[in-house]
Amino acid sequence: MSARKILVVEDETAIRDMLVFNLGRAGYEVLGAGTAQEARSAIVNCQPDVILMDWMLPDISGLELTRQLKREPETREIPVIMVTARGQEDDRVAGLEGGADDYITKPFSSRELQARIRALLRRTTPAHDATVRVGELALDSASHRVTIKGEEIALGPTEYRLLSFFLHNSERVYSRSQILDRVWGGNVYVEERTVDVHIRRLRKALSKHGHDKLIQTVRGAGYRFSSAGM
Repeated sequence: MSARKILVVEDETAIRDMLVFNLGRAGYEVLGAGTAQEARSAIVNCQPDVILMDWMLPDISGLELTRQLKREPETREIPVIMVTARGQEDDRVAGLEGGADDYITKPFSSRELQARIRALLRRTTPAHDATVRVGELALDSASHRVTIKGEEIALGPTEYRLLSFFLHNSERVYSRSQILDRVWGGNVYVEERTVDVHIRRLRKALSKHGHDKLIQTVRGAGYRFSSAGM
């Protein structure tokens, strides 16, 4: 199996070189970029499996670049880990709502970063080839597509994984911590509020087809996926 590709978008040369070196030693194929423009060229050339995105870039912010990538069909499914010194809760939420699939704050250890990359790759790789259907909604793990009435809906990798989890575990209430464990993985340390952010994104995608009520909020308990919302 070929090495998974990682694009490191970081304008500080020393930090970028360190990340490229450490991730290369861990067995990944790694490419570095110092600006948003360089990052876009690298994405076209190497088609990375994961992007490590620095918030502060010299041309446009990494957050804005992430938003752009998540809007474009060719790049929206590439998972992005926001790497930044901005550690306030509002910054973390802004990064996640801006399209990032995970968020890590400087300084961080190489072990933590690699654990987050492995977890992200696990949850963005289909576990099995099967199509799950609930009414008009179908999720095809082989093609990594979600359709309603045969029309494909655009989902980011985390929203896809979240929907897959709900489809395989419908009509049962799950707490935020349970969803984090099952969708993000037990070794990934993210806040429970992260679940709410991605639930909102998933509902927004489903709402375009009138199915946002498939995911129900159970006050004081968590969330439930129910075909009654069809």
